[in-house]
Amino acid sequence: MEFDQGKLVAAGDQPTRERVVRSILVNGPSTAAALAERLDLTPAAVRRHLDHLLEEGMLEPREPRAAAARGRGRPAKLFALTESGRDHFDQQYDDLAAQALRFLSETAGEGAVREFANRRVAFIEERFDDTLATNPHLSPVEALAQIFTDEGYAASVRDLPVVGEQLCQQHCPVSHVAHEFPQLCEAETEAIGRVLGRHVQRLATIAHGDGVCTTCIPNPVSTTEKKEQVTT
Repeated sequence: MEFDQGKLVAAGDQPTRERVVRSILVNGPSTAAALAERLDLTPAAVRRHLDHLLEEGMLEPREPRAAAARGRGRPAKLFALTESGRDHFDQQYDDLAAQALRFLSETAGEGAVREFANRRVAFIEERFDDTLATNPHLSPVEALAQIFTDEGYAASVRDLPVVGEQLCQQHCPVSHVAHEFPQLCEAETEAIGRVLGRHVQRLATIAHGDGVCTTCIPNPVSTTEKKEQVTT
C-alpha cells in the first residue's frame, strides 16, 4: 500500500499510520481502544495517529449504532475510512478503467461490458474448488472469503442467526468503477451463487456508498425441505 507523502506528515510515523488505516480497512470502523489492542499500541499513541488521519481527511468519526452503545457512560466513537482514505488502496487507475468501459459500451454495446464483468470475476469459480481442497477446515463461504481477500477485498464471514451467513468485503478494488458500471457487482454476486449452488442476495455495496459490501448467503436447503417444498 502506498500513501501520498504529503498526506501522512511525519515520515517516522507513516508505517504506524498505515497499520492503523489498514486495520480499519480490514476490520471495519473501530474504536481507539480496539485499535490499540489490535495493533499493540498505547491508547495515547493511537489517538495521536487518529488525530492526524482525521485532520488529513483519511478517517471520519462515527457514532456507534444504538444496539452497540448500550451500557453506562458515553459510548466510544468509531473511526471509519473516508472515500479519500479508500482512494489510497489500489484505485490509481479508476479513471482509465472507467474510460475503457465507456468506450467498450459505446462501440460494442452493453453485452460486451457484461462479458468483461464475467471474465473479471472468473477467478471466483477458477479458484473455489482448489481453495476448498487445500483448506478442508474452511466452510464454502469461508473459502470464498479467503479467495476475495487474496484479491484485495479484505473479506470475512459473519453468522446470521437462523438465516445463514453473510460475506463481508471491507474493501472493493473496483468500487469507483462499479458505481458507474453495476455489471461488475452483478457478475460477482452471480458467481458467488453459482459456486455455492444457491441463491444469494447482495445487501449493500461500497460502490453505492455503503461502508462495506455485504452478501446474504442463506443456509442450504436440506433434501427433506426440498421434498416438502415440492409436495406443497
